Amino acid sequence: MDQGLVLKGVNFKKMEKAGDPVNLAKKYRDDGADELVFLDITASVEKRDILQDLLVNVASELDIPFTVGGGMKTIDDVRFVLFNGADKVSVNTAAVENPDLISDLSDKFGSQCIVSAIDAKLSHSTASNYEVFTYGARKSTGIDVLDWAKQVEKYGAGEILLTSIDSDGTKNGYDVELTRLVSDNVNIPIIASGGCGSPDHIYDVLTNGNADAALAASIFHYDVYPIPTVKNFLLDKGVSIRL
Repeated sequence: MDQGLVLKGVNFKKMEKAGDPVNLAKKYRDDGADELVFLDITASVEKRDILQDLLVNVASELDIPFTVGGGMKTIDDVRFVLFNGADKVSVNTAAVENPDLISDLSDKFGSQCIVSAIDAKLSHSTASNYEVFTYGARKSTGIDVLDWAKQVEKYGAGEILLTSIDSDGTKNGYDVELTRLVSDNVNIPIIASGGCGSPDHIYDVLTNGNADAALAASIFHYDVYPIPTVKNFLLDKGVSIRL
């Protein structure tokens, strides 16, 4: 999401408009989505606050869990979001630059509200071969993704939203190796993100990637595979799904 419009790109670049966030939120609510994640992808880059009016408008249409991220740097930022309809907040750039922020937020609002978003890219400069990036995947940090995942758990994050920058928007499948690496080394839920192009990809990352949940955008934004179709596919495969 950027400047009030839902966008979808490839590797966090070449962004194309995918629709109005309020209308899409209502559609996904009606289609049976388990949760909606709203990420203002340029808030940190542009050093601005999240679009508050839009957040309130989207939240007013939802009766499913709602996670919001982008541009939140302080307890007051997070308080506004949680008190205006969000169930959880996702922090990324601000947390990397000030890890104590996760502890402060967890102590104030509870770890169940705090999602650590980690954008990871293949890199030969780290032991795990994956490096953490910030500012909408624009800035290299030199931080090993596995080290950071363990740290955010220690600081009190309740979940990790793990996005593969290399897979993002490709529709070639999630980075199952990355997801499994992180999932097997922390004890908090992992939401896999980046690369979904089919229900098979979701099944693969939930089973072989050991993810606890899977986030998808393109297949839903463009009605390639509606949510009920995906849920029935996973159910037939033996995956426990909320219908």
